[in-house]
Amino acid sequence: MLTVLGLGGLYLYQQRSHGPVTVAEAPAAPAAAPASAAALEPAIRYPLDPSLAASAAATPAGDAQTQWRNALVEWLGRNAVLRFVHTDDFSRRLVATVDNLARPHAPPSLWPLHATPGRFSVSGNGELRSIAPDNAARYVPMVAWIASLDAKRTAAVYTRMYPQLQRSYEELGYPGRYFNDRVVQVIDQLLDTPEPAPGAPLLQLTEVKGSVPSTQPWLRYEFADPALQSLSSGQRILLRVGPAQRQALKAKLVELRGLLARAPASR
Repeated sequence: MLTVLGLGGLYLYQQRSHGPVTVAEAPAAPAAAPASAAALEPAIRYPLDPSLAASAAATPAGDAQTQWRNALVEWLGRNAVLRFVHTDDFSRRLVATVDNLARPHAPPSLWPLHATPGRFSVSGNGELRSIAPDNAARYVPMVAWIASLDAKRTAAVYTRMYPQLQRSYEELGYPGRYFNDRVVQVIDQLLDTPEPAPGAPLLQLTEVKGSVPSTQPWLRYEFADPALQSLSSGQRILLRVGPAQRQALKAKLVELRGLLARAPASR
């Protein structure tokens, strides 16, 4: 699932986005038991393949942290988990970030993956700038790791741990909604990210309002083209990485989608 994030992605590789708080940052509702399969079934568009699931039993909330940590280490290896993954409250982080990737902002405080080291860099002078040619190097380790993940094993772990994800999704404010439907919807939106014209898209600094100057201008760049700036946070992340990395991430998303959805991708 990490491609949507990183897997997913995607999850965020890390542009330290800024802006208004989204619904995913709202305080969690009191814990409630997941809706029954019978109650969810009429609304399910992309049911998970039962053959991928090793267990469909809901895990008690108190055991979630330990079970996720064990599953992540078994799946990714201890070194990769230490390097890339936030294991604390992982289920809520993953669900919130997937949901936010289709929205204008994906708050870094909720990402399930560590932010990419270094700062986003630009080149040129004047009001409009370009993404610096060497900026893509920041994302090489993360993207290479995501591209190396076995999609079938990823889908199997995701399906096995799905009851916890479904519960987190309902607690986020979507009772009776099926989280995997949202995952497929977000993947499709990410795959629809337009390829920019030759040359990096132009950027501009956002206006600083108030008397206190910004000391972190690398957080304030946005696309000069309103059509690009109006894309979702996940799509804007894909536009900021290099072309080769974008294609590698999209290829992994297509592979994952084929395992998580029974309907074929539309592209």
